[in-house]
Parts: sequence; structure tokens; C-alpha cells
Amino acid sequence: MKKKSFWLITVLMTVALLGVFVMQLYYIRESYKLKSQLFDEQVNQTLSTVVNKIQRRNVADHLTRKDAENKLKQIQDSRQRALDIKELRQQYMQEAELRQAERENQIEAYLNQQDSIIRVSYRAPNVISEREYTSLTSKNGDKLDLQMDAFIDIKSLILKGYSMRTKPFSAPPKTFEFKSLQNLPDTLRYLVFDPRDGSPGFANVPKIPTDLDKKFKRDDEIARKKLELKIAALGKDTFSYNRLSMVEDVSKELQETNVPIYKRINFSSLGTLLKQELLANNITLKPSYRISLARKDSTIFMAAANVKGEFLPENTYKTPLFGNDIFRDPGMLFVSFPNKNSAIISNLSATLASSIGLLLVLVFIFSYTLYAILKQKKLSEMKTDFINNMTHEFKTPVATIMIASEALKDPEVTEDKARLKRLAGIIYDENVRLGSHIERVLSIARLEKGELKMENTEVDVNDLIVIVLDSMELQLQKRNAIINVHTDAEQAVVYGDELHLSNVIYNLIDNANKYSSNTPEITITTRNTAKNLIIEIADKGIGMTKEQSKRIFDQFYRVPTGNLHDVKGFGLGLNYVQDIIKKLNGTVKVSSEKDKGTTFEICLPL
Repeated sequence: MKKKSFWLITVLMTVALLGVFVMQLYYIRESYKLKSQLFDEQVNQTLSTVVNKIQRRNVADHLTRKDAENKLKQIQDSRQRALDIKELRQQYMQEAELRQAERENQIEAYLNQQDSIIRVSYRAPNVISEREYTSLTSKNGDKLDLQMDAFIDIKSLILKGYSMRTKPFSAPPKTFEFKSLQNLPDTLRYLVFDPRDGSPGFANVPKIPTDLDKKFKRDDEIARKKLELKIAALGKDTFSYNRLSMVEDVSKELQETNVPIYKRINFSSLGTLLKQELLANNITLKPSYRISLARKDSTIFMAAANVKGEFLPENTYKTPLFGNDIFRDPGMLFVSFPNKNSAIISNLSATLASSIGLLLVLVFIFSYTLYAILKQKKLSEMKTDFINNMTHEFKTPVATIMIASEALKDPEVTEDKARLKRLAGIIYDENVRLGSHIERVLSIARLEKGELKMENTEVDVNDLIVIVLDSMELQLQKRNAIINVHTDAEQAVVYGDELHLSNVIYNLIDNANKYSSNTPEITITTRNTAKNLIIEIADKGIGMTKEQSKRIFDQFYRVPTGNLHDVKGFGLGLNYVQDIIKKLNGTVKVSSEKDKGTTFEICLPL
């Protein structure tokens, strides 16, 4: 990819990402405004509902109080009326008793008067009972069959004394008394004797004469009607009320101008009502609220939700408590939500989370795309360098073989057996070199595809190091390299592929030799830990920076050496080393310092 195209794609993707970011911000802002407006509407609706309920409760409280007062007054009046009626009835009973006593006196006087008349008119009158009267008249009707012994004064025909076979009464008649009137029959019967001839007979006297009885009944009826009139008069004076008159009374009370606002509101019920209505509108915030006068800057009651108790204008809502009250101060209800913004944002949590998640995904995709493009660009550059290096590495042995082959065509050369043998050796060595390069490339390809098969056996690493050093003796001697070998590991046998392990050690020693600017000084050490074998290959060469140390195991990566190309290679050796060690369940680490050298540490399980 061309640099211009890369920057064009980067700019377009950046613009698109910024556009999406701006749109998300706009969307979040509009969502916040919408939630804020919805919150304001819910709060205003809540306040309107609360105020309406407060006004209705105020009227209802007045009606309830008035109704209770009226009922109490009615009960009191009913009790008083009952007491008055009881008193009237007691008075009526007392008057009736007085009338009865007076009547009995009248009856007693009447009977005694009649008794006196009978006693004057007849001789020896005697009062008999109804039973005696019935027995005397039952046989002969009205005739009496009496035998009596009497002394009669012939001159005056007065009975001096007599005796009868039957004596109905044992005692002479007595004057009537007040106490005996209750037991008297309705008609009094007298057994009398005619003063002319002494014949017996009966005299009847009614207990109560007709005119006197009528008078008594008339007096009772008058007394009863007077009682009824008095009771009726008490009923008229009793307190009574109806709903219409009570509403009119309440309306007059509500129009009184001297009733302060704190007497019209129950502050505790106001707080409870406010919280209930807020919850009904899905508002869980704890509000601060206060009640003030509308016509004066005076706070009557306040309940704060926080310590400061601030009523900020942007978080405060107000409404008159008694909006239609033109006679008194209607009062103002202020409600504030200190945590309004946090509550709105918490309601937007799903929206914010989705927007932030989308932005993070886009940023990740954008970053990963740029990273992939840059990685592919670097990989392309490294592959180009690899192809150039591989071409150069292949070109040298091919050119050498070509030159040697052309020399073999010369008859003079063919006749010289020493030269012929030397040229044949050159061709063989270059073929081996060329095959080695090809095998290395093929091994990397097989590693990438997972087709490389390891033929693992028991390998003594101490012996393997000596063998590799022997094979590299010529090229090490060429640069006069100083080799320090410390095979201190007592247990140096590992389970692995001897060929690939030797290639690993070869690559590390070859790099130490190549990347030493002066005479190479290479130290090879083996040692044991609890369950592992540690192989260290250290040099005092050009070293690397920390950034370069992180990338040296990447495929095709080569440490840059400026414009110098004196060190040849494909950038595959260390990648190969890492892959082989991983397949043997080991690890490889590098520690390096610029211009001071590099140390590779391989850890393999015993």
C-alpha cells in the first residue's frame, strides 16, 4: 500500500469515527434534555396533585371538624332533651300523684258524705261485700230471707237490737278512710232496714260518681296534653343541621382572613404525601421542601434532604399551596432535588452504556484496523527485505557455482587436477550452503503450517554444545572469536529433537558471532534448577534497545544497522528458535543492553 493511500484511509476513518462520536454526544445530549423535561413534567404533575390533595384535605378537615362539632352538639342537645323530658315526666308523675291524692280525698269526702246520708236515712245500715251481696240475692232474687231478733220501740219503730240467723258483717260500718279507698269496689253495697216497717233492703253508692269521674278524666287529659306540648316544644328547640348549611359554614370559615397558613396545613402529612406522589411518578429521589409565604419572604417550614439544605434555582420547583385563595396568603411550596443530575444520568445508564460501548467498539476497530494496516505494511516491507536478502544469499552461491562451472569448461583447468579438485570443492560447499538456506526457509514454512515433526530422543545438551562448536570452528576462527564454555549442569539430558536443538544453539552462537563489532567473546553456560536445564549464550556485541528486544522473535524482523548490510540473514533464525523451544515445552528469554551485549536464556524441562 502506498503511503498516500494509507494516510487517505486513516484520515477518512478518523473523520468517520469523529462523526460517530459527535453524533453519539448529540444523541446523549438530546436524551438528557428529554429525560430532564420528563422529570420536570413529572415533578410539576406531582406538585399539582399534592396541592390539590392538600386543598381537598383542608376542606375535608374543616368539614370533618364541623361535622364532628355538629354531631357533638346534637348529641349534647339530645342528652339534654332526654334529661328535660325525663324531668317533665317526673314532674307529670308528681302532679299525677298530687291529683290522685286530692281525688282520693274528694272520693273519701264524697263517700263519707253519702255514708252519713244513708245512716241518717236508714236504720242500722251495714256495708256488705260483693260476695255477700251475691250470696244473699242468689236464691230469691232481690228478696231477702232473714230471721232476726229485735227490740222495736212501738212508738218510734226504732230497732233497739236484733239478731239474724246469718250475720254477714261482724263489725258495724266505719267511716271511710283514705288508705282503704284502693280496695273498695266500684259500687258500695249497704244492707239497710226501712225505718217505717223494718224491712231489709239494699242501698247502692258508686265509688266515684259520674260527674266526678268525668272531671278526673278531663283533668288527666289536660295534664297529658300539657306534657306532650312541652315535649314537642323541647323537640323544636333541639339542634339540627344539614349538609348544605354545614358547607356554607365551612365556606365562611375558609374565607376568614386571620387564619395563619401553618394552621391550615399538616406538615408531617405533607411530607408523607409528597413522597408517595413522587414514588407514584417513578421519582425515587429524596426531596428538600419548604413552605413560605407568597406575599412575604418568610419561611414557615423546611425539611432538607442534605446537610447544606440549598435550594438551587435549576433544581427547585414551586407552586402556590392555595392558588384560589384571594382572602389570605396562598403560601408557596418549594421542592428541590439536590441530586437531580445524577438521577437523570442514572436513568440514562443504559443509553450511556450502549453509546460508550459502541464508541469503544468503533475505537477498537479503528485502532485494530490501523494496527493491522501498519503491521501488514511492515510485514510487506520485511518480506521485501527477506526476498532481497534471500536473493542476495542465493545469488552468491549460485554465482560462485556458475563461475566454477565455467572454469571447469576450460581445458587447462581440467588438466590441472588440483584446480579441478578445488573447483569441485567450491561447488560442493556452495551447494551445501544453498541447501542450508533452502532448508531453513522450508523449516519456517513447515513450522507455520504445523507440519514440522519432531523426532524426540534423549539428548545430552553439554555434548550437543561441543558438537555444534566443532562444526562452527572455521567461521569462529575466521573472526578470532573467544569462546568460554561452562557446562556446569550435572543433569544435562533433555527430551527433544537433536537436529533442531543443534540448529537452535547454532543460530544463537552464529548471531553472537555476527553481531559483535570487535573480536567476538561468547560465553556458553549450562546449569540446573529444580526440574529444568538452563542454557545461557551471552556475547559482548552491539546489543539492542528494549524496543528491539521485544521484536527480535518476530518473523522477518532484523535489528536495523543503518545503511550497512555487512550482516546477512533472513530474519527467521530467532523466530525459528522460539518456535522450536515452545514445541519442547521450554521458554526462551533475552536480556540486552545497547553496545554492551546480549544474553539468551533457554529453559528446558529435564
